[in-house]
Amino acid sequence: MRRCLSLTVLGLALACPGVSAAQQYEIDLSRIDPAAVMATGSDVLRRASTPAIDSLFQAVLHASRQPAEARALCALFEPDAPRDLAAFQRAVDRLGPDSRNRFANAFTNVALSGLQGTPQPFDAAAAQQVLRSAAVTATLLHDGFMLGMTATGTDETSRQARCRSFRQMVDVLKDQPQPQRVLATRWLLDEGLTLVADGQSAG
Repeated sequence: MRRCLSLTVLGLALACPGVSAAQQYEIDLSRIDPAAVMATGSDVLRRASTPAIDSLFQAVLHASRQPAEARALCALFEPDAPRDLAAFQRAVDRLGPDSRNRFANAFTNVALSGLQGTPQPFDAAAAQQVLRSAAVTATLLHDGFMLGMTATGTDETSRQARCRSFRQMVDVLKDQPQPQRVLATRWLLDEGLTLVADGQSAG
């Protein structure tokens, strides 16, 4: 998510209208230094541990299985979507309690491990290969997958097609080994729904 991961962590882990995140989700936030998160920016994502990133993927996976929640998530991954604090807060506000809890815990884990860890190895080409492979599988399993994933229109039909393909992609990625799944997740967080089309052209 490039420059807004720190805002995302703070927004999803700390923000809850009228109730503190610690009360709502029973998370120990005392170990998080907001100033440090803000200062490190996208380094938090690069330093976050494999289990922390995978917990974020699992939160996305569970939410993507609920149509209403999936629409909220898909809006964040639109090519033209804002990914600032307000946008993430709007998305989280549309999720059910269980999904809010998963995301709060996941982003707290990302923040903690990102602040305390060292940069994790990341191979962009390998991440693209994981996604290309998942796209091939999704194409075989789902009619219209690639048309949806590469749709570039801003009309509602195109957005719905992209969202459907995104959900299908996430469902395929769940069966990948954790290291490959995490590679793909790091790329998704940084690039959004442009990744498959870019990956295909690069390949």
